[in-house]
Amino acid sequence: MSSETLMEKPMSGKFRCRTQSWYIVLVSFLLWLTLYMCYLYSSSVTFRKRGHSFVANNHTGFLDSSQSFHVVVRDDETQDPSHVEDIDIVDNVVDDDETETDEDKTTEFSDVEEVNQVIDSMLSEDQNGTDTDSAKDNEDVTSNEEVKNMDEDDKPVVQSSAQDKRKEGRSTKQRKGTTANVSERQRDKKSEEDQERRKEDRVVKQKETANVLERQRGENVEDQAAKRKGAANFLERQRGENVEDQTAKRQENADVSERQREDNPEDQPVEKMLPAVKSRTERPQRPRRRERNKPADSLNPVMEKRIEKVVAEPRRQNPVQAGSDSCSGRYIYIHNLPRKFNQDLLENCRSLSFWTDMCGCASNLGLGARLSNDEKLYSNSGWFATNQFLLEVIFHNRMKQYKCLTKDPLVASAIYVPYYAGLDVGRYLWDPDGFMRDYDALNLVKWLASRPEWKRMWGRDHFLVAGRINWDFRRDPKNESDWGNELLNFDESRNMTTLVLESSPWNYNDFAIPYPTYFHPSRDDAVFQWQNKMRRLKRRFLFSFAGARRPGRHESIRNELIEQCLASRRRCRFLECDKTQKCHKPANVMRLFQNSIFCLQPPGDSYTRRSIFDSIIAGCIPVFFHPGSAYVQYIWHFPRDYNKYSVMIPESDVKTGKANIERILTRVSRDRRVAMKDEIIKMIPKVIYADPSSRLGEIEDAFDLTVKGILDRVETVRNQMNEGRIVNYDFEEEESWKYFAIGKLGPHEWDAYFSRKIGKHGP
Repeated sequence: MSSETLMEKPMSGKFRCRTQSWYIVLVSFLLWLTLYMCYLYSSSVTFRKRGHSFVANNHTGFLDSSQSFHVVVRDDETQDPSHVEDIDIVDNVVDDDETETDEDKTTEFSDVEEVNQVIDSMLSEDQNGTDTDSAKDNEDVTSNEEVKNMDEDDKPVVQSSAQDKRKEGRSTKQRKGTTANVSERQRDKKSEEDQERRKEDRVVKQKETANVLERQRGENVEDQAAKRKGAANFLERQRGENVEDQTAKRQENADVSERQREDNPEDQPVEKMLPAVKSRTERPQRPRRRERNKPADSLNPVMEKRIEKVVAEPRRQNPVQAGSDSCSGRYIYIHNLPRKFNQDLLENCRSLSFWTDMCGCASNLGLGARLSNDEKLYSNSGWFATNQFLLEVIFHNRMKQYKCLTKDPLVASAIYVPYYAGLDVGRYLWDPDGFMRDYDALNLVKWLASRPEWKRMWGRDHFLVAGRINWDFRRDPKNESDWGNELLNFDESRNMTTLVLESSPWNYNDFAIPYPTYFHPSRDDAVFQWQNKMRRLKRRFLFSFAGARRPGRHESIRNELIEQCLASRRRCRFLECDKTQKCHKPANVMRLFQNSIFCLQPPGDSYTRRSIFDSIIAGCIPVFFHPGSAYVQYIWHFPRDYNKYSVMIPESDVKTGKANIERILTRVSRDRRVAMKDEIIKMIPKVIYADPSSRLGEIEDAFDLTVKGILDRVETVRNQMNEGRIVNYDFEEEESWKYFAIGKLGPHEWDAYFSRKIGKHGP
C-alpha cells in the first residue's frame, strides 16, 4: 500500500492507528494500577503479621520504626480493637515466666511463609504484565475487541485473588487475637497472684519489725528507769553524807566556841550568827496569819533565845571629825554590788518592757526626756517625762550626791543596797515560770548574807528601793505561777527595810515613798516660783477625774464616779485613759489638774496611784475613798491629820449610791478650801525628787525625808537589839498599819478596811 493510501482520511473522520494506541495506553494504565493496589495490600498484610509477631514474642526489632508502629495501631483500631490492648498491656516488657508454646511459633512461621508466597506470585505477575504491555506497544495493528476481551478476562482473576487474600488475612488476625487474649488473661491472673503474695509478705515483715521495736522500747524504758533510780539513790546518799558532815562540823565548832568561852569568861565575843541562806526548795513555807506576826527568828525557840543575847555592834566614831561631826548618826554606806544587779539592767534597757521604750525613760539619770513649755503649763526648767517605774534609778543617783556618804561600813548608820528590784522583776512579770523572777533576787540575798557588813545587825541596818508596789514582790509561795516574785518573803529581806511605791498594811518591813512626778527642780527658787504660780491659778472645775473604767472588777467604784462626773456637766471634767493614751501625755494631765479644785483619787489596780502626786504638785485637793490610798502609806511625807489636805468619802457609800460627789464637795466651805489648798501647796517639796545632777539648798525633798525615816528606823531597831528585845515584837504584824500610821494600837474607825484581806485591795 502506497503512502498516499495510508494517509487518506477514513470515512469516520478518525485515524485508525491513533485509536488503537489510546486503547493500549488505557489498558496498560489500568493494569499497572491494579497491580500496584495488590502490592500495597499485600505489603500491609505482611507488616501487620510481623507486628503481631513482635507483640507476642518481643524478640524482633520490627517496631523500631515509629511509622510502622502507627500503621499497626491504625489498622487495629479500624478492624480489631483487641490488638490495641495487646500493645498497651505488653509495653515491650515480657515476664520471665511468660513463654510461648511450640504451636504458636509454628502457626506464626506458616503464616509468614504464606504471605511471602503471595508476594512472590504477585511480583511475577507484575513482571509478566510488564512484558505483555511492551509487546503490545510494538505491534502496529490490534483490534479493539481483542483488547477489550483481554481486559475483561484479567480483571476477575485479580479481584478474586485479592479477596482470597483479605479473607485469609482476617482469619489469621482472628486466630492471633484469640491467642493473644488468652495469653493476656493468663498473664493478668499470674500478676494478681504475685501482687497478693507480695502484700502478704510485706504485712508479715511489718508485723515482725513492729514486734522487734516494741521489745526494744520496753527494754529501753526499763533501762532508763533503772538508771534514774540508781542516780536518785546515789544523789540521796551524797546528800545524806553532806548533811552528816555539815552537822558534825557545826557540832565541833560549837564545842570549840563553848570551850573558849569557859576558858575566857571575861572576853566572851558578841554572838553574831548568820542565818543560812537556803534555796527556794529548801525554804520552809511561812505561815500566812498569826505566826507571821512574829519576826522570822522568833519562830525558832533556839534562835529566839540567842537573839535575846545579841547586841548590835557599836558604830565606830570618825576620828577626823569626832566631837564636831555634822554627819554623826547620818552616815550611809553604799554596797558595791555586782553590775548584774543594777548597771547591766540599764545597758539592756530594751528588755525591761514589752510596751515602753525604757531606754529613753532612763536618760537624764532616770528622769527621762525634758518637757518643753510651749503651752505655759510648766516652769521653764526642771520638767521631765518621767516614768513611774524609774524610782530606783533616780534614788540611786540622788544617793550618790548624798553629803554624808562614807566608804567605811563600820562608821555607817545604815547601808544602802542599790539593787534595781523593780526593773529586774518587770522583765518576767508575765512569764509563768517563777524561777526567772526569783533568780536575781535570791542571788542578791545570798550575796548580802555572805558579806561581813551583814553580820553586824544581820542585815537590819540594810535598806533598798524597789520601784513598784509591794504586791509585785510578795508572790504566794505555794503558787509559782502567781504574780511577782518572792523578794519580800525571803528571810533575809524580812530583816531589811524595803522602800516601795505602795506598802502592805499587814507587814512591817516595807514602807511607801512617793511616786516620781514630772517636776524635778535643781534650785530652791524653782520650787518657790512654782508654788506661787499654783496659788494664783483660777480653777474652772469643781472636781475632775483622770482614769479608765474597771468593767471586770465588781468592787471598783470607778464606773460610778465617771457616771456622776458626766452627769455634773460643767462642774466636772473627765479625762478618759483609753487606748488613745491621753493620760500618758503630761500636758493633758497637768492641764486638767491645774483647772480643778478637787481631784478624785479612787483605787485602781491597787490602793495607790501616781495621779495622787501629780494632782498635789498642781495644787489640786485630793479626794480619797479608801484610807489605804494615802493615810497609812506615806507616813514620812504626808501630815498625820489627813483632814488638813484631803476629803475622805467612804467607797461603800459611793457603791450603794448614798454619796453624791458634787453635793458633798459643794458643801465644803470656802475657808476650808483655801486652807486645804495652802496645805497641799506646802506639801509640794515633800513629794518631788530634785534633779540628781544638783543639790537643793534649804528645801527637803522626798529623798531627804526618806533618808531621815530610814535612819530613824534603823536607830530604833538598833536600840531594841541592844536592849535584848525582839525587833517589832511589840505588836501583831497585821496591825502594822495602825502602829506606824496612827502611833497606837486598839480599835479604830478604819478596822473595817484592814481587818481582812480581799485580794490585794482590801474590802
